[in-house]
Amino acid sequence: MIKAILVFNNHGKPRLIRFYQRFSEDMQQQIIRETFHLVSRRDENVCNFLEGGSLIGGSDYKLIYRHYATLYFVFCVDSSESELGILDLIQVHYILQEVVMGGMVLETNMNEIVAQVEAQTKLEKSEAGFSAAPARAVSAVKNINLPEIPRTINMKVSNLSPFV
Repeated sequence: MIKAILVFNNHGKPRLIRFYQRFSEDMQQQIIRETFHLVSRRDENVCNFLEGGSLIGGSDYKLIYRHYATLYFVFCVDSSESELGILDLIQVHYILQEVVMGGMVLETNMNEIVAQVEAQTKLEKSEAGFSAAPARAVSAVKNINLPEIPRTINMKVSNLSPFV
């Protein structure tokens, strides 16, 4: 199970933080600092897997990370997760919501993920037609050729009395 997803820059500044296990705010900050310290000091030529720090669970947990340009993508996982599967998951970080929900990996098959993203995009486009309907209705009413309504109405009132 994924315990946390951390994305931070080369200086340790968090860019995306998702914890799937409850930690206090102070503990989260300590985990971020310790994780950055562990992965930033590693040589670029070494393996992208290492045992988790003492704060996030010790030897039962692993840190799986990738360093791209100025960002580190780090997944803190327990021993039930596949290291290679998580590395594949890091490749598709931009569709994270489609892949991870509530700390559980839902899907790592790229074809299925792409199909779901395309289906969501298609649904959003079809719903855009419905959301644009009120604006189209207002535009249609404005374009109707109605006679101009007089601004003032002059009425002559005769002095008729029913008792005459």
